[in-house]
Amino acid sequence: MISALQKLFYMSILAIILLIALGIILFIIEFLIVPGVTIAGIGGFILMAGAVFSAYHFHGSTVGNYTLLGTLLFFVTTIVYVLKSKTWTRAMLTGEVIGKVDNVQEQDLIHVGDRGKTITRLNPAGKAMVNNVLVEARSTGAYMSENTEIEVIKVLNTSIVVKPINNLKNG
Repeated sequence: MISALQKLFYMSILAIILLIALGIILFIIEFLIVPGVTIAGIGGFILMAGAVFSAYHFHGSTVGNYTLLGTLLFFVTTIVYVLKSKTWTRAMLTGEVIGKVDNVQEQDLIHVGDRGKTITRLNPAGKAMVNNVLVEARSTGAYMSENTEIEVIKVLNTSIVVKPINNLKNG
């Protein structure tokens, strides 16, 4: 017959193994489904660290060392298997961004010296309307409110650099 102390020992080992397994599952969710550092990854780390700490605390350094080594090996093996496995590709986020940014220079609709008006506040970037074309505009450093008359001083690939016309009259 198993004594109460042996039952407690086996139950604590089972709890440690379950905590490690749950921690690894949370890490897999972190890697494959939820991008970035989220509660799943943090929770997985806390569960695995808590399991290893419990092994050291309740069972001594020998069992703690074996638990730490086993956890690291099991974690690395599981992550390598999961990342190489084709079955997990359905669970992973695999979005592809398809699109093209309008190239202001290629359209050849806006030139240096053209005038227009800001549509949004430029602080230092925003939207402007020049030659009936809505374009990303950047100021030379000054903040401009919307509906400010502007002049194009430089045409970049995807935006223009502008300055307020008011400065031309005052300068």
